[in-house]
Amino acid sequence: MKHLKWLPALLVGASLMPFAHAADPAKVLRVAFAAPETGFDPGKVNDVYSIGVIENIFDPLLRYDYLARPLKLKPNTAAAMPEISADGKVYTIRIKPGIYFADDPVFKGKKRELTAADYAYSFKRYADPVVNSPVANMLTDWIAGLAEAGARASKTGKFDYDAPISGLQVLDRYTLRLTLVKPNYIFLYTLAAKQFGAVAREAIEAYHKDTLSHPVGTGPFMLKEWKQGSKIVLVANPSYRRPVFDGEPTADPEDQKIAHDLAGKRLPLVDRVEIRVIEEDQPRWLSFLNKQLDIVGVPKAAMKTALHVSDNDPFQTTLNPVLAKRGLRLSHVLNLDVTYAFFNMQDPVVGGYTKDKIALRRAIAMAYPLKQEVLPLIYGNQAIPMQGVVSTGMAGSSPNFQGQVKYDPATGNALLDQFGYKIGADGYRTLPSGKPLVIEQATQASASDKQFNQIWQKTFDDLHIRVKFKVAKWNENLKSAYAHKLQMWSLGGSAAMPDGDDSMIELWSQSIPSGSNLSAFSRPAFDRAFEASRMIPPGPEREAKFETMNRVVAAYQPYVLGVTRFTNSLSQGYVKGYKPHPISTVGGFWRFVDIAKH
Repeated sequence: MKHLKWLPALLVGASLMPFAHAADPAKVLRVAFAAPETGFDPGKVNDVYSIGVIENIFDPLLRYDYLARPLKLKPNTAAAMPEISADGKVYTIRIKPGIYFADDPVFKGKKRELTAADYAYSFKRYADPVVNSPVANMLTDWIAGLAEAGARASKTGKFDYDAPISGLQVLDRYTLRLTLVKPNYIFLYTLAAKQFGAVAREAIEAYHKDTLSHPVGTGPFMLKEWKQGSKIVLVANPSYRRPVFDGEPTADPEDQKIAHDLAGKRLPLVDRVEIRVIEEDQPRWLSFLNKQLDIVGVPKAAMKTALHVSDNDPFQTTLNPVLAKRGLRLSHVLNLDVTYAFFNMQDPVVGGYTKDKIALRRAIAMAYPLKQEVLPLIYGNQAIPMQGVVSTGMAGSSPNFQGQVKYDPATGNALLDQFGYKIGADGYRTLPSGKPLVIEQATQASASDKQFNQIWQKTFDDLHIRVKFKVAKWNENLKSAYAHKLQMWSLGGSAAMPDGDDSMIELWSQSIPSGSNLSAFSRPAFDRAFEASRMIPPGPEREAKFETMNRVVAAYQPYVLGVTRFTNSLSQGYVKGYKPHPISTVGGFWRFVDIAKH
């Protein structure tokens, strides 16, 4: 595997080329997704690309400040931060009057104001079995009576949206009261989660057969065009309240410049966002260099020529002077994200909790060359190895825990020998029963996925295990993963909140029915520690629960841990105000960036 070195020649060509097309008189932001989206109903999806669009169409009650680091929550549609009772169980939230949904035929030509009842309805949807939300338990585990309402709907076949729920009270037109079944010290993060924006009941009922393609919200943008897996166009919402930028910058000069450039400006600053789905790195990078995209992540193949990376410190990364002279700007930040390969614990080959199954998963992890090949070849050394399930730097990351399995294929082979995975005459191992051992790994068809597959092929070859790669679109694999139909799959995810609960909930047994526990992992010791962590305020006692969870996961190996990645993204010189956000990594900047004449 060799690094491609086509950047210098490309730069010469790009510098001589005219613009591909005349600039639109409107301000247009052009970006690309590296994988297809699934749809835009906030109750039904949880993939990063769909959520990136959703957070620009719908409004949660709270939001994260664009510039503040450490992260800071602020009111969004709420008039102020929630009033919280002394016991931590009752949240009273007043909605700002005068916020309106985007114009839509369902409103029959009338302006439709956002009210507290819209949030009550929206939250109820997460308990509706028909909606089948992958993040339902973020609300149903906490809001009193919501889980019971969902259970009744499962029996009757229909959710009663008009029936009272004790934990969801609309006190008046603009006041919502949420009562929790137990204290939750991170519930404010839930209220800021991108999935929990308000929908209009009229829109959901009118478009019930296809809510994924008919999003109607109160956010800064509206969906104008959607060709699934190809193109998405958003336009500024004329009904949006257009708040004035109020970001709180750090002392960093770049942050100060952004705050200065955006001071006093009303959001959003662009009239249109055009999103293309470009799954291959090279054409996405070419599109950026030819000024057909305004912002792009630096692909691995271009890192050696686009960036100067310190041999000793991946945090010290600068832009190649050739690119800097073109006015391009680099943003280099460590994400709050994780990458991993999961095993389906319900699968008869790789799943289960007996010693022979643990040995198989452990051996695969031991033969996976994370530092030797994955870091340099896939990520260009722009990532750091995960030591536990929680992203580095987040609450619950257990900084003293070392859960990354040491690379040692020889010991992995010895482990398989010990537990009866014998090597046959054909050179491949069998199951302890004597039947053929074949691992089926889901994957995609992009060039980077193919390179990943080469590494996985070597991993399995070193263990004398047959592997079969099953190729499908990323969004199709995600649907299969939710249904626990994949045996093994590699993927990553970004944090929905700056707390380890966001990662650990995906290994909680109660998350299996919704599909968000992709591995279908279920261990009582993990569940006990997880449930206890949710009852403890931040501090050493809660951190100890997270370390317990990490140790349980390490003992049973439902994951092969990957890396936490750096974001190296470039923006054109005419893009103003761009700064990646640790939580809103895909679409969180769209309303804040400005496009200067160019």
